[in-house]
Amino acid sequence: MSAFNAIGEEREIDRDEFTPGVEPQPTWCPGCGDFGVLKSLKQALPEIGKTPEEVLTVTGIGCSGKLNSYLDTYGFHTIHGRSLPVARAAKLANTDLEVIAAGGDGDGYGIGGNHFIHSARENHDMTYIVFNNEIFGLTKGQTSPTSPKGHKSKTQPSGSAKTPIRPLSQSLTAGASYVARTAAVNPNQAKEIIKEAIEHDGFAHIDFLTQCPTWNKDARQYVPYVDIQESDDYDHDIHDRAEAAEMMRETEDVLNEGTVLTGRYYVDEDRPSYQEEKSAVGELPDQPLAERYFDDDVEWERSYDLLERHT
Repeated sequence: MSAFNAIGEEREIDRDEFTPGVEPQPTWCPGCGDFGVLKSLKQALPEIGKTPEEVLTVTGIGCSGKLNSYLDTYGFHTIHGRSLPVARAAKLANTDLEVIAAGGDGDGYGIGGNHFIHSARENHDMTYIVFNNEIFGLTKGQTSPTSPKGHKSKTQPSGSAKTPIRPLSQSLTAGASYVARTAAVNPNQAKEIIKEAIEHDGFAHIDFLTQCPTWNKDARQYVPYVDIQESDDYDHDIHDRAEAAEMMRETEDVLNEGTVLTGRYYVDEDRPSYQEEKSAVGELPDQPLAERYFDDDVEWERSYDLLERHT
């Protein structure tokens, strides 16, 4: 038995199944990079055998928050910066569910930055896609954590005095076991990276460069881009933490100088996920919480009985 009858079902899947009937046409601005994320997801999910009923998409606030309105899976639209804790809870309640969390650079690296750090540190088994357009788009053009130094906006009319955060380096330092960067202008690479991230056991972080032609005209279109796995100029070992850190540093140094480097940066296939570690010490039930609602014979435990062992 599974919490949802469709989980584990083997059948042919069409990408059109992920297009909702209620709101099939996204209302993002023309030229927005968010279209590229949506397209890549719709291509990736059927190719790895996932049906809409097997996937939960959890989003925060911002333009990226509309993703689960345009992607026909289970969806949860959280408050600002809180997509990760909700996604973590859903994965713990039903470990068979494929969980994708998404948010913008302001939502994920700013307001939800603490959740980002600890989700990576604990290596929760999920995919986290950050729509990085270097600006607060939905609120119409304020400086974000990834806005380059000197960038002028409504909140920094004289130019930002702050150095932007380094999301790839921060992810690696916190403990993510899969770290990659792709761009909306490179849909083929984006699709492959999303497939790898979803199939990875552990916290998979994708920094997805999404141009914002409406509120961040300085960011151009993130072209030309370089795939570091395809280029002869770069040859780092994605399984070597030190080499990955150096490659990330170079990538983040040159982004605002006009060189856009993308690709896979770090993969640790040996580190157990949070769910695996909890199972190993007996703190994750054999029967997922979500399945108990479908089991008439289950005996529910009282919360104070569970807490008694810790007192």
